[in-house]
Amino acid sequence: MANEYGDVAALKARLGIEVGDVSRDAALTSALGAASRGIDRACGRRFWLDEQPVQRTFNPRGRVVQDPDGARLLVDDIGSIAGLVVQSGASTVTSYETSPDNALLDKQPITGLLLVNGSWGTATNRIRITAQFGWPVVPDDVAEAALIQAARLYRRKDSPEGVTGSAEWGVVRLSRRDPDVWNLIEPYILPGFA
Repeated sequence: MANEYGDVAALKARLGIEVGDVSRDAALTSALGAASRGIDRACGRRFWLDEQPVQRTFNPRGRVVQDPDGARLLVDDIGSIAGLVVQSGASTVTSYETSPDNALLDKQPITGLLLVNGSWGTATNRIRITAQFGWPVVPDDVAEAALIQAARLYRRKDSPEGVTGSAEWGVVRLSRRDPDVWNLIEPYILPGFA
């Protein structure tokens, strides 16, 4: 699968592998893919953007938050307003505002649609949203975490059963989670994941 949060050239540089050495590219690509999908699972979201708008259906029950400005429908990450269409029943909704304010300018996703003077309906009324879901760009923290984790996964072949060793430190059991990776992705974890 494409949509890795790093590239093989950067991973080679991190591991000290010559750029011209293509003999390990398949293993490196596999490690990058596994690291990227692992970050997606840990965070409960993905950081790549759909190439084309796709339609998703949302039940407003449990997704509508009343705040001083109106009714906010919490949606999956939307990374572009190109092709954004919101429908409720047979009607197209046009009187919404995206939130947070300036999200896309700040390279963050839209996570809510605010109706200033309205309601998103009842639980029997599904909301259909056509959009490019995901993040507008991969955050630098996520890209760094993917490279760290991919390097760790690539080196795993040299540490059977999760044990590695060196002349200086002796035998060491590898931790389940890399603390640096965890620190980098923690701000991006959706509540209820991890």
